[in-house]
Amino acid sequence: MVSCWSWWGDVASKGHRGEFIVLRSAIVTIGLLVVGSNIAAAQQWAVKMFEVTDHDFGVVARGGKVEFPFTFTNIYEEDLHVSHVRSSCGCTIPRVTRDTVKTYEKSAIVAAFNTRTFQGQRSATVTVVFDKPYYAEVQLHVRGLIRSDILLQPESINLGTVTSGAPVEKRLRIDYSGRGDWRVLDVLNNSRYLETKLVQRSGDYGRKSYDLFVRLKPDAPQGIIRDELMLRTNDSRGSELPICVEGRVLSEITVSPAPLLLGLVHVGESVTKKLIVRGTKPFRITDINCGDDCFEFELSKASKPLHLVPVTFVAGDKPGDVSAKIRLKTDLKSGYSPEVVAHAQVVLANQ
Repeated sequence: MVSCWSWWGDVASKGHRGEFIVLRSAIVTIGLLVVGSNIAAAQQWAVKMFEVTDHDFGVVARGGKVEFPFTFTNIYEEDLHVSHVRSSCGCTIPRVTRDTVKTYEKSAIVAAFNTRTFQGQRSATVTVVFDKPYYAEVQLHVRGLIRSDILLQPESINLGTVTSGAPVEKRLRIDYSGRGDWRVLDVLNNSRYLETKLVQRSGDYGRKSYDLFVRLKPDAPQGIIRDELMLRTNDSRGSELPICVEGRVLSEITVSPAPLLLGLVHVGESVTKKLIVRGTKPFRITDINCGDDCFEFELSKASKPLHLVPVTFVAGDKPGDVSAKIRLKTDLKSGYSPEVVAHAQVVLANQ
């Protein structure tokens, strides 16, 4: 039996140099294809974490804020780390919301369309590079049409940081230059916490301007606001244009730490920790309770923006985990009653 190496030597010694080079190139090509397919298969573990890997922004206005989060979840036991992200085109700017992701935690690669610098039909490939627990690359794809004849100023409705219940209203201007019969027909709003009003400004033939007013309702819950309005137009090239609405609603009162961790407490002993209750203006705490006799509270009758409330937990005679929801009542007109959960673990004295 002749080995492969002796066969190659025989071919070369007989002067078949051209055939040798062709055969060697074919084997190298096949090897690269096999390696490439193996790499692609090995990196499927990273692709499986993403909910979607493709997004069409549709038709968007020039100057508007247009983003899409490619959400992924760590479904593995090992921690993940995103080394970096890059885009094939300056029309899309990517960023990662959290580069280190533990088991079952979520993160996102946010792809922002650069509508100020670029116009027309655009597309990009965003490459996400993982370096832990193993090296992998995931490619995300975006595309969209950036209209040059429609301009938004500013880029979005930014409500800013507001206190719950406080009135806030922002304005966005829509300028159009093109067809004489172009107009905005309506504003599509699916948020129960936003009110909109559209006002047409004076404009010449072929040039139209609108003011869009957005007001946050007083009953909007605390937290981050990320909503999207749609301008419905009579334009066949793109009858709907997205408007980004963002902001943050702060509670009148914040309580920390949350949860209140009291740690290990021996049977029959007690531990005291302080709750920090902070308001946007002076207020009184009129009552505090949790429906559990093991907890005791000290209240101050003073009206002030910051209260330090001692919370004392007295352990019973049985070991085990204890959790209780502490409710505070104040003299604020809104009637807002903050809550915080307290945790303790009762253990035997010899533990």
